[in-house]
Amino acid sequence: MTASWTTLVDARTLAAALKRDDLAILDCRFSLAAPEAGPAAYAASHLPGALYAHLDRDLSDHRKQSGGRHPWPDATDFDARLGDWGITASHQVVAYDDGDGAFAARLWFLLRALGHERAAVLDGGWKHWTDLGLPTQTGVREVTRVARTERFDESRLLDAPQVQAHLARGGMLVDARGRERFRGEAEPIDRVAGHVPGAVNRPYADNLVDGRFKPREQLAREFRELLAAHAPGDVVAMCGSGVTACHHLLAMEHAGLPGAKLFTGSWSGWIEDPARPVAAGS
Repeated sequence: MTASWTTLVDARTLAAALKRDDLAILDCRFSLAAPEAGPAAYAASHLPGALYAHLDRDLSDHRKQSGGRHPWPDATDFDARLGDWGITASHQVVAYDDGDGAFAARLWFLLRALGHERAAVLDGGWKHWTDLGLPTQTGVREVTRVARTERFDESRLLDAPQVQAHLARGGMLVDARGRERFRGEAEPIDRVAGHVPGAVNRPYADNLVDGRFKPREQLAREFRELLAAHAPGDVVAMCGSGVTACHHLLAMEHAGLPGAKLFTGSWSGWIEDPARPVAAGS
């Protein structure tokens, strides 16, 4: 039976499966400081058969005037993009980026929210793949466009008012940004520093060791300690713009704690309304 990967896939395991007809690989390398650095890196070299997914153009909808710095795309538009890539509901999708998995996790959760279970992130990403001397190529493979009509599970996607209601009910909000940004001591991107009152902080980098995800047993212990009495389904993850928060959703599902939700606009969406409260410190 053909193997299915639903959270992470090891580089050597993927390398052995490159000739699978049902495999679709998406390169998600991206730089917030230089948005075209990712496409340039892809053009120079990429995993065999990979296509490129751009955070701004493919995994976000910047036509929207609200929803944070990387507005969540509509299902119709994201379906169309997947169709352009020739990805059907039966494909095994693998996403990768430059190493920590944050951009690839965004694609992973977009697919998961569509109900696409056979999606995984390459553990260690491009750096680990090339460190192992595994094959790369240039050029773009031809694909046959397909029609798709999937819809997002809206129950896993929360906006700012829904997050406020979630917190009022005693739900848990986990902020994946670095500790200095959470405490309001530094804010290199957004116009307001601080965090959503009631949120707790776990930087997404805490999911990693040496550029790869920690063992699932260790992640399970750490997240259970963080969640305390909360069930995974009572957790909402956020970050600066709804990207690195997906790293927590991936890590939790890999640890056997599925069902957490995403604050799609995250901090940049929260501060769109100056009337919303802002907290500082830990």
